[in-house]
Amino acid sequence: MQLLVNIDHVATLRNARGEGYPDPIEAAKVCEDAGAAGIVFHLRSDRRHIIDDDVYRLKKSVIGILDFEMAATDEMIRICREVKPHLCTLVPEGREELTTEGGLNMELVKEDYEKRVFPAFKDTGIEISLFLDPNPRDIELAHKLGTDTIELHTGTFANAPSEQAQKKELERLRHGAELIHQAGMKVNAGHGLNLENLPLLIREVPYLEDISIGHALVSKSLYWGLEKTVKEYLKIMNAG
Repeated sequence: MQLLVNIDHVATLRNARGEGYPDPIEAAKVCEDAGAAGIVFHLRSDRRHIIDDDVYRLKKSVIGILDFEMAATDEMIRICREVKPHLCTLVPEGREELTTEGGLNMELVKEDYEKRVFPAFKDTGIEISLFLDPNPRDIELAHKLGTDTIELHTGTFANAPSEQAQKKELERLRHGAELIHQAGMKVNAGHGLNLENLPLLIREVPYLEDISIGHALVSKSLYWGLEKTVKEYLKIMNAG
């Protein structure tokens, strides 16, 4: 089990003033030096946090896993092919959303992904991950496409309004992880995770490999610093 740190909101803070700092590339280095296995970023069409220059600088500086989150637009596919990250995580993207609000609907995208998106990554060496809710049908269609990895959307679990709702979502995540593993795909997870809910996820959901954490980690680092915050998350993961 590995920690990947999403550094998008370091860029959000930088962009608030446009003065060049804090630098997400420097933040990525601190996270890796503290033990993170890699870095996640989401280059959005509106460039609201990470911008193109960040992407190319991250490619040069990140030592571990580089996970490029993106919508499957022709523009993003072109940039991703140029950058050649280790991993490309395809996510839905809405113009008005504050953050990614759920997993891909595979029934809606399967034909386009099969004909346009997946062929664009053939022979690039870039591993493809699909960001999905733990729905058996979505997992089945992702497997038929030939995806390498599925990142389970943990936001519904993280934001569950009651203990009962949380338990129900954990069961869905557990079952989803089992289906993904049985199909020979890698199980990743991310969205809404923090120091309080991560131990429960790790205890209840099997086969987790890369866990992506961003907003909660960056927020806590305002008080603790990035190095200490990353190490606290790693303590939980190592204990799990």
